[in-house]
Amino acid sequence: QKMSKSKGNVIDPLSVMEKYGTDALRFTLASMASPGRDIKLAEERIEGYRNFANKIWNAARFILMNLEGPRERVQPNDCSFPDRWILDRLNITILKVNGALEQYRFDQASSHLYQFIWHEYCDWYLELVKLSLQEKDSFEAKRTRQTLVESFEAVMALLHPFMPFVTEEIWQTLPHKGESLMNQPYPSLARPDWESKADREAFEILEQIVSLARTGRALLNYPPGKSVTLYGAAQHEKQRSVFSSLHRYLQHLCKGTVHISTTDDWPSNVLQLSGEGLTVGLVVEGEIDLGKVLERIVKQRQESQKEIERISEKLSNDQFIHRAPRDVLSDLYQREDSVKHKSNLLVSSESQIREMIRSRNR
Repeated sequence: QKMSKSKGNVIDPLSVMEKYGTDALRFTLASMASPGRDIKLAEERIEGYRNFANKIWNAARFILMNLEGPRERVQPNDCSFPDRWILDRLNITILKVNGALEQYRFDQASSHLYQFIWHEYCDWYLELVKLSLQEKDSFEAKRTRQTLVESFEAVMALLHPFMPFVTEEIWQTLPHKGESLMNQPYPSLARPDWESKADREAFEILEQIVSLARTGRALLNYPPGKSVTLYGAAQHEKQRSVFSSLHRYLQHLCKGTVHISTTDDWPSNVLQLSGEGLTVGLVVEGEIDLGKVLERIVKQRQESQKEIERISEKLSNDQFIHRAPRDVLSDLYQREDSVKHKSNLLVSSESQIREMIRSRNR
């Protein structure tokens, strides 16, 4: 419904700002500013971007807690894998955000920022660097602290036009030059020395491995903090190289011990999950109730199949295809691929668990 004083459904921006914060409202409006479309404003969206602001606060708190100690600036090639990867991703984000702003696509610019900050910077990078920061006086820790400062300052500058208050407040606590973030140059040019296609590709493999491991943990209902035994195998040489070179990061992210070998050498009590040339196996411990695991897998497989049918029905509707915006269609096709991949994993897992149950009952 359209806002109307007579209907009494008007959203008062002052009360919304008091409840969720001005930056949350600003970012919401930017994220929904798609050309030619009505803005369907809901408090749930504003609340979601307040959570985004909280995520940034928590990231700043983590970084400030780990800046104690010397820092060392070196060429990006001499940095650790997480530092090289995040600088490459930051480079790409700078180009995407500036490209969107030049086209007055504030919705796309805010989307690029959200995806990068929440998922890549906070969820992946800050988790990966915990290993580097464990030994405070090591060369790796010194360089990581420097990358943390440089990258986070750039992130705050990129985000500043969208969330000026939280970024200014955080920027004042960082070691930098200049009195105010609003007077700093906006990051607009890519840095060739930050580009690293090799690390970008290596991360994609690492992400696939960790995703398979987390899927397996969820299917077996292992608690998040429980240390598990995992196995890894790869078809291609590049994948095997990533398994070896990033072994310690894999163990940290998967929260367990990772053994790299061919599947022929794996024990029989291993749940195998495969995708794009990679196979990850989780040891199924004796106390696991396989009957409950099977029930959970069957239920998820049925839900996945229903979702595949719903998406296919939409995509087979010529009228919908003709009218739907390009980005909506793109998201649907991606969702369809994702759900089909999950469904295949569930079908394979169901078959393996049934075999394990038969083996236990023999």
